[in-house]
Amino acid sequence: MANTSVNSLDLYSKVEDLLGVQEVTPKLYAHYLLFLNNISFDTLLDVGCGSGNFLLQMQKSLSIAEAKGIDLSPLMIEKTLEKDIDAQCINLCSLEGRYEVITAVFDMLNYLDKNALKHFLLCVRERLNDGGIFLCDLNTLYGFENVAVGSYIVDDNKRFLTVDSDFENSVYNSEFTLFEKEGGVFKKSQERIKQYYHKVEEIVKLSGLELIEQSEIFLYDFDEADKVFVVLKKV
Repeated sequence: MANTSVNSLDLYSKVEDLLGVQEVTPKLYAHYLLFLNNISFDTLLDVGCGSGNFLLQMQKSLSIAEAKGIDLSPLMIEKTLEKDIDAQCINLCSLEGRYEVITAVFDMLNYLDKNALKHFLLCVRERLNDGGIFLCDLNTLYGFENVAVGSYIVDDNKRFLTVDSDFENSVYNSEFTLFEKEGGVFKKSQERIKQYYHKVEEIVKLSGLELIEQSEIFLYDFDEADKVFVVLKKV
């Protein structure tokens, strides 16, 4: 996430469980699992692995010989390592080695602006074996305009979180304000996070990979898809 600071990533890691993400991830993971269950591979790299939940589910279901996660947040990497999953706090472009499958789950690509996206996708291509597969999901325009925008408040007695967001000119801006209880007082943390709307056609063009599958995802049961699942191949 070249456009998102480490502080922002660490803050997100602290509040991920408050955002309702875990309730919808099974629907999203199912798209990845369905595809991966029908191909043969031994190595998988998950970019932006977060707390490692995706890799944990894939390992349980597929028994992958070599699965690794990378993330720019040290806190996320700590959580992944606690699950006994190989993980490293490193940028994809600095990583050595190649993989048969690379994944970028839960709108990871939406955190990159156009320039960062182009650089990232070139690194994806470099890290893929010939014939390798890249799987990702993107927020749709409908998802940005109708699902993500608005204000969100939640607390669990130890933490109080507010999220205020808007979407304009293909850019989603969100401000996270977290109050964490320490002793008898609350400590305030605040960060801004941006996401960018990308079309599937852009991803294909910038990556130089071949599009072999795309399908709509309805995570939140709206009338239109809020995400699109994309599969690309290095040929």
